[in-house]
Amino acid sequence: MNFGIEGRVALVTAATKGIGLGIAQTLAREGARVSVVARTDADVRRVAQSLGGAGVAADLLTEAGCTRAVRETESALGPIEILVNNFGARAGTSWKDTGPKELETAFEGNVVVSARMTQLVLPGMIERGWGRVVVITSVYGREAGGAPAYNAAKAAEISMVKSLAREVAAKGVTVNGVAPGSILWEGGGWHRRQQADPQGIAEFVRNEAPMGRFGTVDEVASVVAFVCSQQASLLNGASIAVDGAQGRSNI
Repeated sequence: MNFGIEGRVALVTAATKGIGLGIAQTLAREGARVSVVARTDADVRRVAQSLGGAGVAADLLTEAGCTRAVRETESALGPIEILVNNFGARAGTSWKDTGPKELETAFEGNVVVSARMTQLVLPGMIERGWGRVVVITSVYGREAGGAPAYNAAKAAEISMVKSLAREVAAKGVTVNGVAPGSILWEGGGWHRRQQADPQGIAEFVRNEAPMGRFGTVDEVASVVAFVCSQQASLLNGASIAVDGAQGRSNI
């Protein structure tokens, strides 16, 4: 299927490893002109070169970093038509080590960054009458689970997706969330836990993963690419679980 995004300019945050890298690679294969954004300059340059696109090394936890990411992408490739907010942050593991500081860190690193990046590109999308905004949320935003601060921040992102989608629906822009379950990739959190405690992680998979395995980066990236497509024009305000039925929410 031709997703109809050839030549579209896409910016993907936290795009030099894991899910973000997979999304950037998949969009590039669909013909999009991709800009990758991350903190480490060497990684950004390496991935950008491999994709034949652009790259910006920036700290998205700052307003200046977000502005730089958008400005340099548009300078290199043109107006941003697809934004994938993949950047995220965690703080705390349970309520025993979670307080105001951890909540603030999680909200700043998820909701605030996603909102700031979106607000920077949204006026141009509306002016041109076409745009796709995707926020990578989590199964633990659709329902309770995981670290409390992260859970609350991802739930807030899903709420933001819905409210913003309704506001811009008639202006040619769609806003959707993609909520991965437990995704395994080398160097990622689940991979580190698997190396440290293979028996415990095997038990987790047996108990929590109905498909009997972790998800893959490519499985998430393929869904994101469809959400960005011309064919997904009626898909708006959704929170799409990509979790192999790991989640227990009915909606």
